[in-house]
Amino acid sequence: MPQYEAQRRLGKTFHAFLTAGDWDGIRTLLTDDATWTLPGDNTISGTAEGAEAVVERAKKIASYGLDFELLHILVSPENMALSLHNTARRGEVRLDEYLSTVCRLRDGRIASIETYLSDVPGMNAFFV
Repeated sequence: MPQYEAQRRLGKTFHAFLTAGDWDGIRTLLTDDATWTLPGDNTISGTAEGAEAVVERAKKIASYGLDFELLHILVSPENMALSLHNTARRGEVRLDEYLSTVCRLRDGRIASIETYLSDVPGMNAFFV
């Protein structure tokens, strides 16, 4: 397999499972001790610890009706990141943010996720 293809494929698969709501699929991509850290002060902020908590975090985010537009998959020799444009509307409140979801990999699976956002105040207003 060409260098970086495994990371690229893992990023595409993670995004596909997230957009499809395939929570069991997401679980297969995670190490048992996986974590997901998000900035802000809202219902999805902080660190989810353990694969089941990471899956629950993904479910909660998706429950708000987000459109997860994949812009790029970025790779390094050992890790990958998703560049996304997330949008949604909840009544009069609108979410329109760009983000990078950085995934650190271990043994071909996601061991940790850290999300960087363009609009933390907007995220705080949306995820209540």
